[in-house]
Amino acid sequence: MARKIIIDCDPGISDAVAICMALFDPRLEVLAITATAGVVAAERATINVRGLVGLLDPPRYPRIGVATPSDHAPVEDDNDLHGPDGLGGCELNVTDRQHQHPSEKVIAELLRLHPGQITLLCCGPLTNLARVLHRDPTLTTLIDKVVISGGTFLSPGNRTPAAEANMHYDPPAARDVFLSATTKSLIPLDVTDQVSFGIGLLELLPSKLTRVGGLLHRLLPYSFRATHEYLGSESITLADATALLAVLEPDLFRWREMAGDVETQGRLTRGTTVFDRRARQKWKHNMEVATDVDVTEARERIVRGLRYAAQQS
Repeated sequence: MARKIIIDCDPGISDAVAICMALFDPRLEVLAITATAGVVAAERATINVRGLVGLLDPPRYPRIGVATPSDHAPVEDDNDLHGPDGLGGCELNVTDRQHQHPSEKVIAELLRLHPGQITLLCCGPLTNLARVLHRDPTLTTLIDKVVISGGTFLSPGNRTPAAEANMHYDPPAARDVFLSATTKSLIPLDVTDQVSFGIGLLELLPSKLTRVGGLLHRLLPYSFRATHEYLGSESITLADATALLAVLEPDLFRWREMAGDVETQGRLTRGTTVFDRRARQKWKHNMEVATDVDVTEARERIVRGLRYAAQQS
């Protein structure tokens, strides 16, 4: 039986790649893709989700959740690496704006409809899930698992010297989710940064004549150019595609039970993920954290997943 999943995201090139994989993977039933503000503002995040789903035209359409701005933190557009629209300037067309419901409402409704069966893959700031749990704490028990792309364990941040972007955009929401009673798996930068791709990835992509291939050939060249220009790197990472692998194939990863929290106040450390690594730990374990990954296999599975998606599109 296919695993029921909700993808909560702020697309974002990496998010878009994960969506391409997920929508056509027979192991998954994507019930919804819910937008959240993050690397793009709330309105643009919703446009991108709608545009991606419309362009890819999957055999089963997921529900779409509309993003609203964070309650706690301003959103900073990450134009340097993702382009003015978050998708490398693709400017996807969106015409269908009917039946718009806030992301947190869509998540809550689906959790009640499928109690204990849904995995939430959170590829952006944790604003929506924090709202769901705040407005109805009983929903905590209805979630099968939360898989989070974000944070750091030992690595530096990528938004500030200390904080990873998804945690930095809405630290109070991230802290609420970390401290909730949900079953959580965290895929931090320490792991996602290992699964990097050189420019040769472009030669492995599916044909431009497919919907998936055509989109990837627009997104990823931009990502390589921007990463080279702004970071001086010849390779890119696809963090959210790697996080999706943690849903599909967790055995590719090494896991460690840990106690984690998020700093919400520090002038220099706001959004930093903090773990109790003392010899005599006093915090209670509240999540499993990926500490390593089979890099070769992860790369191959991502490419294979994209090629399969293209065949179905």
